[in-house]
Amino acid sequence: MRRKLSSLSLAISLAIPVLSLSQSVLAASSDPARPNILLVVADDMGYADLGSYGSEINTPNLDSLAASGVRMSDFQVEPACSPTRAALLTGVDPHLAGLGNMAEELAPNQEGKPGYEGHLNERVVTIAALLKDAGYNTYLSGKWHLGKTEDTGPDDRGFEHSFAMLSGGASHWPDMRPAYAPTPDAKALYAEDGKMLDKLPVRFKYSSQFYADKMIDYIAADKGSGKPFFGMLSFTAPHWPLQAPDAAIAKYRGRYDAGFDAVFEQRLQKQKELGLIPVNAEGAARSPKGKAWSSLTPEQQKVEARAMEVYAAMVDQMDANTGRVFDYLKKNGLYDNTIVLFISDNGAEGHDLDETWPAELFPKIRKVIDESHDFSYEQMGRPGSYTLYGPNWARASAPAFSLYKGFQTEGGIHTVGILRVPGVTHNGQIVGELVSVKDITPTLLELAGVKHPGDSYKGRAIAPMSGVSILPVLKGEQAAVRVQGGELFGKYFIRKGDWKLVHMPKPWGSGKWQLFNLQSDLAERRDLSGKHPEKLAELQQLWAEYARDNNVILPDQVSGY
Repeated sequence: MRRKLSSLSLAISLAIPVLSLSQSVLAASSDPARPNILLVVADDMGYADLGSYGSEINTPNLDSLAASGVRMSDFQVEPACSPTRAALLTGVDPHLAGLGNMAEELAPNQEGKPGYEGHLNERVVTIAALLKDAGYNTYLSGKWHLGKTEDTGPDDRGFEHSFAMLSGGASHWPDMRPAYAPTPDAKALYAEDGKMLDKLPVRFKYSSQFYADKMIDYIAADKGSGKPFFGMLSFTAPHWPLQAPDAAIAKYRGRYDAGFDAVFEQRLQKQKELGLIPVNAEGAARSPKGKAWSSLTPEQQKVEARAMEVYAAMVDQMDANTGRVFDYLKKNGLYDNTIVLFISDNGAEGHDLDETWPAELFPKIRKVIDESHDFSYEQMGRPGSYTLYGPNWARASAPAFSLYKGFQTEGGIHTVGILRVPGVTHNGQIVGELVSVKDITPTLLELAGVKHPGDSYKGRAIAPMSGVSILPVLKGEQAAVRVQGGELFGKYFIRKGDWKLVHMPKPWGSGKWQLFNLQSDLAERRDLSGKHPEKLAELQQLWAEYARDNNVILPDQVSGY
């Protein structure tokens, strides 16, 4: 499972000039010492949803990126979007950064507590702020979900220009329908350069198209500035509701008529052939809500196949619009000096409408959704529709991993990660070492030659980064055994090397600690806690240390996630 890069005498030099934050170096964006950075984030995309990760979906642009860069086969994130984004942009655990729980899911005992503000707090500094201080132009286009007010948006956290969807999800069309509407007339929250929007621009035809348009606009407007850029292209695809242009859906018509179990087997085998999972890896067990394709009625199969056609079209369009940004950079001589990183913020979404929200909110939200959306087969994927992916297709999205978004099992936190560094030929090699989303900020800062300020920034105390630069790993150096922990929605884990301890409520887990060895059991099917009491005790102690160091407050209620 761990196939490392043959040396990176391939050419990442660690003799990168480190700039103090007081310097204002305005080197040209073609200067190798001042690389541009493009960070592309997918929303709720599974580990096997790109061609380069074993999928049948057409993703030529991201596959080309993978062929010229490295694929991380053990890239670990948080199990839901805003905690991942907090860690991604700061290098700090989300429990310290303000997203110990998502704003929509805060439990009564977490409200008002440090680390549970529901937005990115002032005790962290973002990579955008640090790069801006060091002379970078900084842009965000797409999903933010790290604060929903004018004073908690991207413009307050280091992004010079931003077009942001502030909430967790929304229609992919310009109707501004929120993904979860408490009232029929509610609108999704969008802001541009810090100002809330009542309506979307005329150019907004479809989410992925417009977010790519804005990123190109931002880069083009400053291309004569002589400054490098940091751009975060943050798609809302393929987050529910599943929606895509008719022409894109038509490309996949009939492709999934054989069903999710057939796709599950095909992708599992393909990932083994690609070297992304061990050749002896078992497929994941069905979730408690999962069903066999053969158990569905013909009408149910028809609806499920169409849902997957729409989902595939969303991934297809995300790739196509990412490709438009790549093409702009290439045509303007910028691509060769641009670091490109592509990730998914968590695993595929496998929940349904009946388990997504706390019980006290659900009847009201469900009533609004039912009354204001068209659930017909003919309308699936179109404006006004509301389609979810569900547990069966989510299993096919990560066939070797247990469960999906919202869970601390591998299906929720083990996602795609592709990195391309200018001037370095990786030839699509695979990095098998564990890489955390918290490692991204320290890695990109090192590549940009910018020093993190440690525990103080502009007169305020901040949390130091707990992530580490992965450049030594990219150079082929042996990484130390890492301890990795996490908690969200009352589900938690601790991992040391290949050993992983997971605690989840029934029916998803046992309600007790379960111990797995990922080297021999990537699908987390066999609990070894009874056979290895010494390892159980060791990891329980490590969990207690993680919870203490990161101010973890276990919720006194368990949400639908």
